[in-house]
Amino acid sequence: MRDVLSAVIGKAVRQVARLRGGGSALPGLVIERIDPGFLARVLGRLPYGVIAVSGTNGKTTTTKMIVEILEASGLRVFTNRTGSNFSRGVVAAAIQECSVTGRLDADVAVLELDEAHAMYFIDRVRPRFTLLLNVLRDQLDRFGEIDATARLLQRIADATTEGLIVNREDRLVAAIGQQTRERLSDTAEVREFGLSDALLSTFPSDDDFHAAALPVREVTADADVTLIGLGDHEATFLIDGESHHTGLKLEGLYNTFNAAAALSTVRMVLERGPIAGRTAEAHPSASIPDLLQALAEVRPAFGRGEQLQLDGQPLELVLVKNPAGFRLGLASFDPEGVSAMIAINDQYADGRDMSWLWDVEFGSLASAGVDMVSGTRAWDMALRLEHDEVPVAAVEEDLSRALQAFRSATTGRPRRIYCTYTAMLALRKELAVLTDVEDIW
Repeated sequence: MRDVLSAVIGKAVRQVARLRGGGSALPGLVIERIDPGFLARVLGRLPYGVIAVSGTNGKTTTTKMIVEILEASGLRVFTNRTGSNFSRGVVAAAIQECSVTGRLDADVAVLELDEAHAMYFIDRVRPRFTLLLNVLRDQLDRFGEIDATARLLQRIADATTEGLIVNREDRLVAAIGQQTRERLSDTAEVREFGLSDALLSTFPSDDDFHAAALPVREVTADADVTLIGLGDHEATFLIDGESHHTGLKLEGLYNTFNAAAALSTVRMVLERGPIAGRTAEAHPSASIPDLLQALAEVRPAFGRGEQLQLDGQPLELVLVKNPAGFRLGLASFDPEGVSAMIAINDQYADGRDMSWLWDVEFGSLASAGVDMVSGTRAWDMALRLEHDEVPVAAVEEDLSRALQAFRSATTGRPRRIYCTYTAMLALRKELAVLTDVEDIW
């Protein structure tokens, strides 16, 4: 009866919020207040349990990869498709997708979790599997230091009941894996995803920005999935001692490494199967060719190398959040022949401290220049580009006016916009009036 009451109230709140133009997380906020146990009960019935995805960078695209590979394998998946990674966003998504009896038509939940707000979630729901991607210098105004972020991720790992997948190449995340392996060896399995030695310098960790040379890697275990080769929309992975090549529709080098994380997570989930005592309609296998075929069809999540069409020309949106992410974004896309705009905001979701821009090398943009710089920190960004001798054609803080001017000045040319999170959302809203923009995944 509680499930029915909460589901009905939540759906009613959602309908009212939509009519009034309110936020998608409002039903979650209401249900959290009146029925704190709702989410635990709803997710506690899923045959394959809950998969949590956390870390500083790459959560949204990696979650999308895991979801689509599992769906291609025959499982019904519940996820927070709006990218709202606070607990109220997950509750709101559950309200939207559950029946009036509070039942989800799903076998498994794959949930992107904000590092800090995951603490509220794990107090109510213990993930069966957790994937930890990285700890980068992002939003330090929230967390204070990267070690504080790592401690939050350790708590998520400690709450995980069966399987933990960690990034072998991130010092802090690898240490979480090792601590979990030592403390929970009888209950939780730990696997790693990683890079070949030849690719280490292509994917810098936060430590690499402050070291004179790359640190010597201390490999504690063989990675379950290792990225060993990169190409133009293609990758090669080492799995179970054999190399496997696949094409990709994903954009950006960072998403290729995240693909190794997604493959390792899906392999563990499918190998473990349903929770004892719970039945599932599908019993998919973890065939490597089948998983790679599904991976090859995954497209970028919104703003993560997303490609739109504007005035008959491609327009790419590239999300940037920290030095490593911006560096890989610049390395992933050839600047020649493409008009560039950079939009930097400093709202809460972006992080207030923009000093990290000075740890990014922008020299690759020098020959083509930047056509427009915008956002609340436009002048800080313009100053940073000046120090790297990158020509800037125009600066306009207002994103709407900046997009109009950028569009007018770059007619007939492909375009690319590097943007922080809130700038990306604002630009997608503006672009939705001008062209087809996919609903937020």
